[in-house]
Amino acid sequence: MPLVYLNLLLQDSVALLCDVRRNPLSRKYGFSKGTLKNACENVGIRYEHLPELGIASEERRELVTQADYDALFTTYERESLPRQGEALDRIRQWIESGERVALTCYEALPCQCHRHCVAEALERGGKRKLLVSHL
Repeated sequence: MPLVYLNLLLQDSVALLCDVRRNPLSRKYGFSKGTLKNACENVGIRYEHLPELGIASEERRELVTQADYDALFTTYERESLPRQGEALDRIRQWIESGERVALTCYEALPCQCHRHCVAEALERGGKRKLLVSHL
């Protein structure tokens, strides 16, 4: 079970974990959707999955260098993210209602994960300034 991960979320007062993976499966024990959702709910964190914000697995193959990741994210920000207004609005509504939201995906480093693109889109499109931190 991802105890260290859950502890980080709890220490940061996260109320809602928003999974932005297209396919919420993981070889890492405890990080597949069902197990992660149950673990979150057992410690009082709501779990929501927004697969429409994910990137198809075939687009993530053969990412070796940071330049590969950067090119993928440029395409994602230009082609996919602008079509996801409804999903971004859901996250904004959660935040504006006072919930502390964490975005989760697969990669540990924000620079190698599309969740930083989602966070930046939320920052740009919101009514109020957001403070984004990477746990």
